[in-house]
Amino acid sequence: MPRLSSWCAVYTSDGSTGPMRLVYLWHADEARIDGLREQLADMDVAAADARVTSTVHLADSQVLAVPLTARGRGLGMMCLGRPDRFPDDVIQFAEDISRRAALAMDNARLYAQQAAANRALQRSLLPPNEPEVPGLDYGVIYEPAGETNEVGGDFYDLFKAGDDSWRFAIGDVCGTGPEAAAVTGLARHTLRLLAREGYGVAAVLGRLNQAILEEGERARFLTLLHGDITPVSTGLEVRLVSAGHPEALRLKPSGKVEAVTTPQSLLGVFHEVMFEADTVHLEHGDVLLAVTDGVTERRSGGRLLDDDGGLAKLLAECAGLSARAVAERIRRGAADFASEPSQDDLAIVVLRAR
Repeated sequence: MPRLSSWCAVYTSDGSTGPMRLVYLWHADEARIDGLREQLADMDVAAADARVTSTVHLADSQVLAVPLTARGRGLGMMCLGRPDRFPDDVIQFAEDISRRAALAMDNARLYAQQAAANRALQRSLLPPNEPEVPGLDYGVIYEPAGETNEVGGDFYDLFKAGDDSWRFAIGDVCGTGPEAAAVTGLARHTLRLLAREGYGVAAVLGRLNQAILEEGERARFLTLLHGDITPVSTGLEVRLVSAGHPEALRLKPSGKVEAVTTPQSLLGVFHEVMFEADTVHLEHGDVLLAVTDGVTERRSGGRLLDDDGGLAKLLAECAGLSARAVAERIRRGAADFASEPSQDDLAIVVLRAR
């Protein structure tokens, strides 16, 4: 417009059986848009055949009603108006435009539906709530990569396992998408179920390893840091197992940083594997940091963030900060390490003994 027509109105419906409603209106003379809107309110769009191009008369305009159809589904109607009749070549051109527009609309709707499904599934794989733990100050950050926040990948959890104990976990499933999400869901629910049945952290990982292997071809490798938290008079007692996961770091109030986990086999690889728990005492003011490789393997050129103890150096700068402030400082440090956006999921869990 205005080459083909004086004005254009687009109608769409929310579903295949829903009524069509006006969603867009344009007129070559902007001063006439409001008047045209009133005229269109009296036009029965449903009377036009939604399967073929037809003509309708409206006041001083001839209206060309062109269906918007894609993949056999009617999405709506594009109405063009002009004072004289539409030549055949304009009708053909309008029909070509409608086919292209309908396909673009349908693709956009399918993309939006997939993105919404991915977000809903991702939310279902994250903790529904974060509990209050006596003597614990904690901070978590989770940032999935990708425009649609693809499901799968990294996950974390923090939940009550007994009267006086709580569990936490942070993991990274190999890959993304539904296959990775299936393993993520399996891991999260298995951890919660076995923990509430009284299994220790090492026993939980052994049983989770078997469960992943029993998935057969659908199985995915999984790195996982899983621990239990018990409040004591001097701080927190933490028993944890690192199954192929980036090492957990403890920060003392003095600024000293040290690794506190023993590297052990990742999950979903070997049938015969035994896990042993490390015991870590967090005195008042101590901080325990756990991250996924979205932090440690953040790349800038040929360097990774954790080369030469980069993560430990970043954590050492966080002495005296709250758990949430530590998590945010680590996230910002990872983001600033490289100029390009991250292509990997990122999860950070910070536990601080009050």
